[in-house]
Amino acid sequence: MSKVVLSYSGGLDTSVCIPILREHYQYDEIVTVTVDVGQPESDLKKAEARAGKLSDKHYTVDAKNEFVEKYLFPLIKANGNYEGYTLGQAIARPLIAKKVLEIAEREHVSAIAHGCTGKGNDQLRFEAVFRASKYKIHAPMRELNLTRSEEIEYALEHDLDVPITFEKPYSVDENLWSRSIEGGRLEDPSCIPPEDIYKWTTAPTKMQGKLLLSLDFAKGIPVALDGAQVSGLQLIRKLNEVAGKFGVGRTDLIEDRVLGLKAREIYEHPAATVILTAHQELEALVLTRLERRFKAQVEAAWAELIYQGLLDEPLTAALDAFINKTQERVTGSATLLLHKGTATAVARSSPKALYSEALVSFNDKSLDQRDAEGFSKYHGFQSRAYNKFVKD
Repeated sequence: MSKVVLSYSGGLDTSVCIPILREHYQYDEIVTVTVDVGQPESDLKKAEARAGKLSDKHYTVDAKNEFVEKYLFPLIKANGNYEGYTLGQAIARPLIAKKVLEIAEREHVSAIAHGCTGKGNDQLRFEAVFRASKYKIHAPMRELNLTRSEEIEYALEHDLDVPITFEKPYSVDENLWSRSIEGGRLEDPSCIPPEDIYKWTTAPTKMQGKLLLSLDFAKGIPVALDGAQVSGLQLIRKLNEVAGKFGVGRTDLIEDRVLGLKAREIYEHPAATVILTAHQELEALVLTRLERRFKAQVEAAWAELIYQGLLDEPLTAALDAFINKTQERVTGSATLLLHKGTATAVARSSPKALYSEALVSFNDKSLDQRDAEGFSKYHGFQSRAYNKFVKD
């Protein structure tokens, strides 16, 4: 018997893949795998129910804690951000792919399949992992050149219970760190998104209150919320709930995909916004100017690698080594004000702070101001000389 394992989300693309793998690829047995990286419990149950009807065998793999500790914590240290996107889906794909490979080994399949299209980034993120294995790879959506409308028609013809319609053909992907919404009329960059596409965040204009919260970090990792020690998983879930109520974490952007296409992407990421803002404020307090300047370049390179799904690229490990070195001193607390869609730092403290209140204060003489006169004489010297020649 021919057997294939399918990375299964429970959505339109992957649900349509199951009968296609039977009809067009002639597989006798299809094993589906859903990897739990923080999707809603209801979505996981629906995926299991659909898989129970459509596939021959199904696995749900709990990878939430691994996702937080081995993927999101390094992202936080790196201030992970690609063109305004906090990389939630991008960094999850390699983990999902590795878990699918584990099931493929267990089930002794001959091939692996995924539901990615040929226009997006996820095909590359999954296959960067899959192609290092011995298995044949199938991408039915890409290989059959199917449109979203054709998929919906196919689902209706095969009586597939999928959470998408011609009226609301949105593609939604959700995990602990980020929720993405794309497709349908959102593909028109001039379209103002309807409010009903948002699930995690209240419209900023509707939230009148304010909230102060503090985050404690230890070596670059968030460890406490408002003084209470919590696990990374608990912290992210709590902040998604709390910050989302204040409209924090909405992003609507034109994104440059790996293939070169520009795409309109909409994300919700309340916890990510709060944590990354707090982390950067703490870094400003403890890292030197040169460290911060160089780290910004490292972060840009790191984010692009993660966006492309290249977690196993040697350069990623090298960049991680530098980032981890800087995080040895990123310990302390940052206080943020949440108000009408914004998360603004209003206080920060650290035992490793390079800040000296005595030296910077206008009311202290620890640093003799007169010593700065010599420095000021040379500051801008070449500019003055150049401008003198121009005028002459």
